[in-house]
This record gives sequence, C-alpha cells and structure tokens, in this order.
Amino acid sequence: MKNSKFYVKTHFKERLNDFAKGLLFWRGRQKGMVHTRDIDLSDICAVFFPVGFYEKYKYLGSVPWNTGGEIFKAMEPLVIFMDYKAKPWWCPRWFLRFLHLFGSDNSIVRVRNRTLHDLQYKLTKGIMIIDYKTKWSDYDLRISVYGDKQIQDLADSIEARVYDTGAREDLFNQILELNPHTEYTKGHTVQDLRRELNRLEDYYLTK
Repeated sequence: MKNSKFYVKTHFKERLNDFAKGLLFWRGRQKGMVHTRDIDLSDICAVFFPVGFYEKYKYLGSVPWNTGGEIFKAMEPLVIFMDYKAKPWWCPRWFLRFLHLFGSDNSIVRVRNRTLHDLQYKLTKGIMIIDYKTKWSDYDLRISVYGDKQIQDLADSIEARVYDTGAREDLFNQILELNPHTEYTKGHTVQDLRRELNRLEDYYLTK
C-alpha cells in the first residue's frame, strides 16, 4: 500500500479519530462514493454469541447461509478448512468476527476502519470466500476464494464433484424419459450418458 502512487500518509491523530468513529454503535458514514452501514445490537450479539454456521464463520466473507441447501452441503468442508487455515491457534474466533464487522462492515468490498481491516487481513493471511454461485445450471457451481494452493485445489475439486454428480443425474433423467427401460444408470460417466442421450435423440428425430 505504501508503495502505491495513490498512498497518502495520515497522521496519528487522524488515524486515532478514524478508529474512534469505527467503535461500537457508531452510525454509518459516507466518504465520497463509499457508504458504511449502521451497526446495531444484533450485530454485536452475532460477534460474541453467533447463532448458526453463517454467523460463526462470516468473518471468512461470502459464507453460505442456507444450511438446508445442496450448495451448503458441498461448501461446508471448504469453509471449515478455510477457518482452520485462516484462524491463528491463539486467536479467538469472536475477535476475527469483531474485526470483520468494525473493520470491513461485514463486507468483502467495504472498509469501515483501515486499521482494523488491515489487522484482520494480517491475522487471516487474506484468506476469504469472495463469491459462490451457479451459472448455467444449478449444479454448475463457481467458487471464488483467496487462499493458498490447498484451498484453491479443494474449491476446484468441489466444483468438479458437484458438476459431475448433477450432470449425471440430469442426463440420466433425460434418457429415462426417452427410454424408460434403459440399462444406463446414474453410475455411468457423464460422457457415456451424454453419448446415449444423443443416440436416443437422433433416433427419435429420424423416426
């Protein structure tokens, strides 16, 4: 940051004032195009007394909140592994949630307090879930993370497994509609199922 041509040195008094404005129950502020949110009692409670998976690990960024969904089942191991990698053994998790709230507004794009934001980044080594979404189908999962090679590899493996499982089920159901007595099962590979579906579609088109 200090090597950037946009870096402007701030005096200790300015940093202290900025820190004070980011303390408990301080209202949201606007600085240029950046808006910060109001922090209320429920936010404080979630820091010290988290309810559920999302509140417990929200310091990691875009953590799945719907624990009943298939996406959550797929991503749960990734979140737990990232928590293992991100949280120093000596640092309580509530402190990381505190830094994420008062340093980053519980956001992956905003900075409420630069000092606290940078401290969280240093403690967690920048490990964070940036985004997760499905693109072309509900099993085409895309996961964006900041982390080391092990984290990246695990995210890639989860994407591949979710796609493979979903694609096989989708193709099998389409085959079943065209041939209820098919010998193919969901255990066949995506390539085999797609080949059989193409064969059936060609057959019925030329009939």
